[in-house]
Amino acid sequence: MADTIHPYSVDGSEPAREDTPLQIGEYVFSSRLFVGTGKYESPEQMVQALEESGTECVTVAVRRLDVGVPKGEKLTDYLDTKRYRLLPNTAGCFSAEDAVRYARLGREAGMSDMVKLEVLGDTDTLLPDPVGTLAAARILVDEGFTVLCYTSDDPIVAKRLEDLGVAAVMPAGAPIGSGQGIQNPNNIRIILERAKVPVLVDAGVGTASDVTVAMELGAHGVLLNTGIAKAKDPVLMARAMRHACEAGRAAWLAGRMGRKLYATASSPTAGHVQRAVEQPSRMEVAGE
Repeated sequence: MADTIHPYSVDGSEPAREDTPLQIGEYVFSSRLFVGTGKYESPEQMVQALEESGTECVTVAVRRLDVGVPKGEKLTDYLDTKRYRLLPNTAGCFSAEDAVRYARLGREAGMSDMVKLEVLGDTDTLLPDPVGTLAAARILVDEGFTVLCYTSDDPIVAKRLEDLGVAAVMPAGAPIGSGQGIQNPNNIRIILERAKVPVLVDAGVGTASDVTVAMELGAHGVLLNTGIAKAKDPVLMARAMRHACEAGRAAWLAGRMGRKLYATASSPTAGHVQRAVEQPSRMEVAGE
């Protein structure tokens, strides 16, 4: 029908829904929520929030790794590597050279051959530098890294990154740490429609409903940090984010109803019970 819109693809068609595991490179995840480790009030609060989030993969900025700090006082000492897979992050890098250097440091430190690649363009917006991002991605892919690449919501750049061989593209929902939610769902839809690798919405998520929106669009996962760490109750918010991710995924799998311009009655108009015929009173029967 002309007034029905299925909001899962650009042409309005209804794609197949299949609940396949999330696989990024050689790694398989049950949880589709990826959570950062920064900005918490204490390491103990971070540990509690990670537990409540249900995540299986946590990001760690390589720049934050403490060298020479006594055992028990480093960030990584609080992360159970039997429970969580570490995802080194090149956060804070403003050149391809720096990003590649920190990715190599993360791998040499034994964290992972996975890397969340960020090459930022400026300090005000923290938006990605597309030229630097493409250059760094090419090098890291050639060196055998499993690259999860932070990018803008530009479908063209996302496709170029996929063509280079990144394992996942991670378009920003909004500027990092802004909490604005997904500002351009149409571009996210286009990226999802074209991508042959997992697409994780990264950056700008402020609350549980933002996670649900991302997952209902068909995103394969969501990565967030500030939305949990800077909530008034980070541990409770982490729990909310977990449920939101699961609910959004279930809704996407179920396939929402089409949008219509006009109302449609919930109750059927055919086959309904007719009004009972009124019985005559005793006075009418007696002829009174």
